[in-house]
Amino acid sequence: MNEAMTAEVLIFYPYAKFTAPFSRPLRLRVMVGSNSMNSQPHSDLSRRERQIIDILYSQGRATAAEVQAALPEPPSYSAVRAMLRILEEKGHVRHEQDGPRYVYLPTVGRDNAKKSAMRHMLQTFFDGSAEQAISSLLGDPAARLSDAELDRLATLIDRARKAGV
Repeated sequence: MNEAMTAEVLIFYPYAKFTAPFSRPLRLRVMVGSNSMNSQPHSDLSRRERQIIDILYSQGRATAAEVQAALPEPPSYSAVRAMLRILEEKGHVRHEQDGPRYVYLPTVGRDNAKKSAMRHMLQTFFDGSAEQAISSLLGDPAARLSDAELDRLATLIDRARKAGV
């Protein structure tokens, strides 16, 4: 590209559809995972799409048939495939070919998704307070913690105090 020509940067998700030629020079950049434009990675999902993403995180990877089998009140196979395609277009899921079938995986790593979900939960239900969230967990009989787990938490709290967090 000639230095006199300036190019805009067009950011798109994998599997995005676009038509060339463009009216002016463009550089294309693929954005995946936590570097994507969406800072709340799963905030634009329907209930069913979220269920599918949850299945993919719990299983790590799954075919459309495996996703369908794991869904409560599963829709048809073609509906599951359509939802997986939509999730790909939104940038939440990618696929790999395994012989004649597609295997689907989340685009955002499990650790990044956990952190994002925790931030969202803290903001939504606990006004951003980690103390309120932890108090809620400790007060819930279903979240019974062993002595070893309580010791590990105490160690983490001590480290956080020393680090000034």
